[in-house]
Amino acid sequence: MKCRTVLHILFAAMALLGTPAMAATVAAPANVTVSYDHPEQFTETHKVRALTPTRDDDGYLKTLKAWIEDRAGRMLPPGERLDIVVTDIDRAGNFEPWRPYPLREVRIIKDIYPPRIDLRFHLLDADGKVIREGTRKLRDPGFMTDSTSTSGNDNLRYEKALLDRWLRKGPDQL
Repeated sequence: MKCRTVLHILFAAMALLGTPAMAATVAAPANVTVSYDHPEQFTETHKVRALTPTRDDDGYLKTLKAWIEDRAGRMLPPGERLDIVVTDIDRAGNFEPWRPYPLREVRIIKDIYPPRIDLRFHLLDADGKVIREGTRKLRDPGFMTDSTSTSGNDNLRYEKALLDRWLRKGPDQL
């Protein structure tokens, strides 16, 4: 009887808090869309595939997409919509194939390998009229000295900090 009660409490808590599967299905803000234009041709993809041709390391794209949608969605005024198309990503760090195995398969973070993200965007009002549009080449040559980008163990912290700096400008100055 006690076990059954504990299970009921557990299921009720999971329903209230949301399970990881439920959290993953929560829709991104409807006011922001992020897409990738030919990610197989991104600089990052070429770096990884040059190292190991059979290695597929594009899981970071899903994580980055969800993060951008969430972050950008919070900064937009009601009624506005932001469409972002990422055209290239070169993550911070690089692989140094001259290093002995297994270090040649480790991403080395140095200031000579800054993060780069190229994108184009359209900011639309509630009627679908373009408020602002353009292309951006986001760069951060000082990424290693930025105290916010070096905290934590997030392997996308440098790219997120780069995007966050752009988004913090607000819709009026994207």
